[in-house]
Amino acid sequence: MKNKKKYLVTGSAGFIGFHLSQKLLKKGHKVIGIDNFNNYYSVKLKKDRNQILNKFKNYSFIKLDLKNFKDLNRKLKNEKINSIIHLAAQAGVRYSLINPRSYINNNILGFFNVLEIAKRKKVKRFIYASTSSIYGIQKKYPLKEKFETNNPIQLYAATKKSNEAIAASYSNLYNMKTIALRFFTVYGPWGRPDMALFKFTKNILNGKPIYVFNYGKHSRDFTYVDDIVDGIFRILISKDKKISNNVYNIGCGNKVPLSKYIKLIEKFLQKKSKKKLLPLQKGDVIQTHSDINLIKKDFKYIPKTKVENGVKKFIDWYISYYK
Repeated sequence: MKNKKKYLVTGSAGFIGFHLSQKLLKKGHKVIGIDNFNNYYSVKLKKDRNQILNKFKNYSFIKLDLKNFKDLNRKLKNEKINSIIHLAAQAGVRYSLINPRSYINNNILGFFNVLEIAKRKKVKRFIYASTSSIYGIQKKYPLKEKFETNNPIQLYAATKKSNEAIAASYSNLYNMKTIALRFFTVYGPWGRPDMALFKFTKNILNGKPIYVFNYGKHSRDFTYVDDIVDGIFRILISKDKKISNNVYNIGCGNKVPLSKYIKLIEKFLQKKSKKKLLPLQKGDVIQTHSDINLIKKDFKYIPKTKVENGVKKFIDWYISYYK
């Protein structure tokens, strides 16, 4: 097929990786998906996502641990890859306080191995997941890419900061086009069970209390997954001259109080929550709010999904999936 590409998506059975792979496949591109189905959260959820992708003839899947470079290199030896979208990682801020070694192994060694493949394959683009957590505690909002990010307040952010530094060095050394995307609180159908929307929905339906940290005085830049995927796709198909930076915020560009978010969940579930108000957790920030002017300017990225619509779509999916 003319103008159809072959993309490598790591973490293809993960939340964002699944949605991105679906979009690429529907557009007629070939996707090689890699995932190791780790048990950080429900393996069944990951396998169910992957089962949907397996229905596409232009999808091929490799079950693989990215920490094993020899296996990775061998499996991809004969593959000609246009671009790599590296989304596999050990996610979660709070889990990094419990199992820090997983973050070093997956987010630094795993990242380096995929970057090495990108270098050897001479791919057009190496796009990878960074995080809004990288900003830590700031005095000014909205958060801009040029803000200083040398003081991470948890290990997860520190590993992502190291990714940005390693990728920048490869860009300079090998003239590679590497692009970090600092994701802001991504939510939507097929989401991760460790995220607030998933936990709150589950507990409210089961009549259990929801744990609300910082006594509910939080706000987040909630970004619907389809908008994130649209942004990644725009970068993949853009011309090189459009890319003015190697780091971009990708968010909604608005901050939403957690109290409003909870009210929306209650509204669409038609059920009140039992709240357990708790102090701010170690490694957490009170607010996130992205400045998305740079990604708008370079790629005409415009998030379209209002939080009301996004929360409803998630709840509709959750009820149909777990019925």
